[in-house]
Amino acid sequence: MKEENIFSKIPASLPEELCEVLAAKKDLRIERIVSRGHSSPDKGWYDQEQDEFVILLSGRARLRYKKDGNTIEMNTGDYLLIPAGLQHRVEWTDPEVDCVWLAVFY
Repeated sequence: MKEENIFSKIPASLPEELCEVLAAKKDLRIERIVSRGHSSPDKGWYDQEQDEFVILLSGRARLRYKKDGNTIEMNTGDYLLIPAGLQHRVEWTDPEVDCVWLAVFY
């Protein structure tokens, strides 16, 4: 059994977004993602084969869906259910604070 804190062990310097798999089974993956001013690559859209539940545990962020161009403003505690195949990207994350996400892929 492993006990950790979702907000611990965040590097002081974060040149790239931090993505860690916390747990995984056959059709389930749970990740901690830490962003600090990071966004998706300019030409990149996430297009996942699994559904994703994502909650922003701290910080602020902005996501965009490719299909309709809809922008979602997210604040601490906000969550989304993103169906498999729905192309999306992270447009912006707050550069002043750690944006800690918990993502569940299933």
